[in-house]
Amino acid sequence: MSDFGFLNTHRTWEDWCGMLLGALIVASPWFPIQEHATVDGQQMMILNTVAIGLVIFGLSQLEYVALQRWQEVATILVGLWLIISPYMLGYSGEGFLRIYHTSLGAVTVVLGMLQLWQDWDLTDQDMLKHGQ
Repeated sequence: MSDFGFLNTHRTWEDWCGMLLGALIVASPWFPIQEHATVDGQQMMILNTVAIGLVIFGLSQLEYVALQRWQEVATILVGLWLIISPYMLGYSGEGFLRIYHTSLGAVTVVLGMLQLWQDWDLTDQDMLKHGQ
């Protein structure tokens, strides 16, 4: 019989996945399969992407150390910004980069929503026990 409650508890591997996701976002402007000539001239896009990746990485580290609900809400909001940033900052014509950022943003939002759902009914004392 399988463990049906596997996704009902916030596990530390989810925080590690968030840290990995942040690192992937930081590196995304330099992913292969895209034209680097168009990426090199867009400093604002690169700064935005690196900042978003570092924020997601930092929020995931905070969740690993001291879990609180505001971190999960912030992760969802930052993931949503990553999804809309190609359109707001004007690089939506960059095919693969738009797809990377939309995909990575969607994964970030789903991970944040999963973690928020798992921690919704926990008390503050239960959240402090996370990872122990």
